[in-house]
Amino acid sequence: MAYFLTADGGTESLRARVYDLSGTCLGSAAVAYETKFSAGARAEQDPEDWWRAFVAAARQAIETARVDPAAIAAITLATTSCTVVALDREGKALRPAIIWMDVRASAEAEAVLATGDGALISNGGGRGPVSAEWMIPKALWIARNEPEVFEKAHTICEYQDFMTLRLTGERAASLNNVTLRWHYQTDRGGWPVTLVEALGLGALLDKWPHRIVPPGGVIANLSGRAADELGLSTRVKVVQGGADALIGMIGLGVAHPGQLALITGSSHLQFGVTESAVHAPGIWGTYRDCVYPDRYIVEGGQTSTGSIIAWLGRLMNGTMDLEELNRRAAALEPGCDGLLVQDHFQGNRTPYTDPLSRGAIVGLTLAHEPHHIFRAIMEGIGFGTRAILDSMAAAGYRGTEITVGGGAGASDLWLQIHADTAGLPVCVPASRDAPSVGSAVLAAHGAGHFASIDDGIAAMVRPGKRIEPRAREMALYDDIYRQYLALYPALKSVRGQEGGGA
Repeated sequence: MAYFLTADGGTESLRARVYDLSGTCLGSAAVAYETKFSAGARAEQDPEDWWRAFVAAARQAIETARVDPAAIAAITLATTSCTVVALDREGKALRPAIIWMDVRASAEAEAVLATGDGALISNGGGRGPVSAEWMIPKALWIARNEPEVFEKAHTICEYQDFMTLRLTGERAASLNNVTLRWHYQTDRGGWPVTLVEALGLGALLDKWPHRIVPPGGVIANLSGRAADELGLSTRVKVVQGGADALIGMIGLGVAHPGQLALITGSSHLQFGVTESAVHAPGIWGTYRDCVYPDRYIVEGGQTSTGSIIAWLGRLMNGTMDLEELNRRAAALEPGCDGLLVQDHFQGNRTPYTDPLSRGAIVGLTLAHEPHHIFRAIMEGIGFGTRAILDSMAAAGYRGTEITVGGGAGASDLWLQIHADTAGLPVCVPASRDAPSVGSAVLAAHGAGHFASIDDGIAAMVRPGKRIEPRAREMALYDDIYRQYLALYPALKSVRGQEGGGA
């Protein structure tokens, strides 16, 4: 038997899992690490913590799985994207990693957009947005504010690439990450040379890893040092992964045009598969070859979703009973007795791309109870998803079904609301650990067990449940959705008059 070791390197911890060729998880272990926050929306981690967490979690997962370490055939990792590290020639970090949620580089993001470079076509057809989260703004921030670090850096790369270097000794980047967040474009000449040169950042091109490996491609075998630390053989192949949410598409089985992945958690990410580019305002980005060869991924996103439910829990001061709230909320009619929520509690990512927009709860009466607000939040998030799907449809991409991964998959009510508000079937695979399952598929493909990623999906991703939209509820939500769409311009108008958040 062949087994595959995966790692899901998240914001708070790294989870290692062991899978077999059927896609069954045999063992799992997680190790936490620290994020240090500071003023200016800064968030940093020590890259050495990632490696220590991986070694400890991998050893525990293999032990729990009760498999012979000699039978581990390949390793693939999915990690946070836009987590930028600067390394010296020995691969040691010159400063803490600037993780994905760190947005100190907002001025640099504006400078990137102001170039008007052709590489920006991926983002809203060239109109943006460009996020402070991304690679080039963060690298530009380092160059401007810590020039000695930038000058000394032999390699500027991501979490994924740091782990690749530790595992193999190879300086290699994932085609997934560079296409998604570094403005690399396989159909437009590759590296964004004119963009970085326009920013006075031409030296960055030599600091980026020159070797690019697509998801599922073999980077190298484990180095002797890494094999010793992990208790594995140097025969183990290290197979390229990428950004956790995008590798999660593979784990959800979303691979064909018309399919759409909804990755849920604190936020929602929408990723559709298409055979042609979709460049238009209101779309976060479109990326060729980002996950699958010769296919594009079109992206939207909501900034705050599950985090709004968590906010409600904090307001309830520890008294939130999710089972009871779900039961009572399910008994309500769509519209929650006149309650409507705008889900922009942390600004809007798409389709408006407005960081100053704010959440709203409209229609409150003394008769409303927590379960009304609970359901209204779900409905508002559902409407936010529909607004993104509508903007995608206007640009030429129309999804035919939604496959959900992450926390929302645990709530039948939330799944049904998403189906009814979007008017599309909602699918949930048997395993909701999508980044890990996707990594296992890539590892098996890279190790030669499947001819393609698609073949690996067919063998390792198991179907779960399917929720169909209901005609009556769809009709009711159509009217409420129009009211939801009217909220944004109305509240923006108030914000403009008063100079505050709306």
